[in-house]
Amino acid sequence: MDKAHDINYAVAHRDLRYFVFDWDDNILHMPTHIHLEHLTDEGEWVPYSVSTSLFSLIRNDTEHYRPPGGSWEDAFRDFRDVEIEQENVFLRDTREAIDRVVSGEMPRAPSFETLKCVLIEGRLFAIVTARGHDPDVLKAGVSYFIERTFTPDEKRTMLRNLRGYLAWLQPDHDKNSDDEVLEYYLSLNKYHGCMSPRFRELLREHNYEVAGTEEGKQFAIRDFVCHVIGILREHGVDRPISIGFSDDDEGNALAVETYIEQELAREFPGVKFAVYYTNDPDLPSGRKVEVRGQLSLGL
Repeated sequence: MDKAHDINYAVAHRDLRYFVFDWDDNILHMPTHIHLEHLTDEGEWVPYSVSTSLFSLIRNDTEHYRPPGGSWEDAFRDFRDVEIEQENVFLRDTREAIDRVVSGEMPRAPSFETLKCVLIEGRLFAIVTARGHDPDVLKAGVSYFIERTFTPDEKRTMLRNLRGYLAWLQPDHDKNSDDEVLEYYLSLNKYHGCMSPRFRELLREHNYEVAGTEEGKQFAIRDFVCHVIGILREHGVDRPISIGFSDDDEGNALAVETYIEQELAREFPGVKFAVYYTNDPDLPSGRKVEVRGQLSLGL
């Protein structure tokens, strides 16, 4: 299939925009629930399961909500890599969430279309979530997203773009089939489940300590920035780049914005950063906050 008309050589002249996505209620409205206990008006603690969107609103209300038995690990047990009826719970819930969108039962989350556009254009991206899933599991979720939501024309366009990037950056590559090209592209991206064993191992390798999800996401974003810059430097690309981060959790998005302003923008002055707050139903694509660098990698 490696014919001239199947390769979009024009991608070599595109702007270099990359993206970091939170998953829950940002890309998909997942059916996964957090298991808590709620204090009733009668003074009793009763089991109370909540969606991720509701949890983002009540998570600091420790007077009325608590994890069962004081165990946050038990509260988030469905956000780990467990199997239910021989299917990984994340992949099961991803399948259910996408099927609901495709059928029209559920609206698309704020960054659903942005992720789809990123994939079609073949841009680098990262999935950074508070979940505890292995990178391969998160990557499989993205693969299912492509399989289930792309039209044949959209997939052909994506493959033409991916072959264009290969022709530009790796002209001697040996990836010919559609499956090889797509798998290689997906493997270039980053998938961070901030509560996963693999992520904790990565933190230990870098002697990095985190107090919670917000700090974990900060490390994951910096890891992606270094990854992108490393790829560009490897291929001698010296052009302005931008990286956008989207999250529906106000606290996480604000923490990332502060981290970018105080650290990343200073460490990487050649990168233009943007944070998208996607928790406002009146702003379907999110509220954008830009943090600008000097727009030169300085290679």
